[in-house]
Amino acid sequence: MRRNVEVKARLRALAAARGAAERLGGAARAQGQGLVQADTFFRVPRGRLKLRRTPAVLTQALGVLGMVRKERLLYLVGQTRVHLDSVEGLGDFVELEVVLTEEQTVEDGERVAHQLMKELGIEEEDLISGAYLDLLLAKGDSSS
Repeated sequence: MRRNVEVKARLRALAAARGAAERLGGAARAQGQGLVQADTFFRVPRGRLKLRRTPAVLTQALGVLGMVRKERLLYLVGQTRVHLDSVEGLGDFVELEVVLTEEQTVEDGERVAHQLMKELGIEEEDLISGAYLDLLLAKGDSSS
């Protein structure tokens, strides 16, 4: 079973983070893969139900809790997926997903994440918890 250590933070400088991710990813991975995503979250009794495509049937059956629209650049830096996200209505963020090997502990993954945080200029006070939807709902905006 795959295990990840994940970190999410606000980005102070998207261009600087992009430059660092390109440099750290190496020449073969210098260009980030661009993705445009619209995630629809549905009203469910517990947990979250998110869908990226064909939400019409679930919209009718469950109702929509909110939508998150983002442009994402994906970089691979060693064993880590670096997502640079521009989220409509919220701003710029970074998500780090350190994919652990079977031999690695969570603490090993946290060390990798903290080193990348330094390289990308992410400070402890930039860290956030929760999903983008939570931030939008807290602002009173679930339509973004």
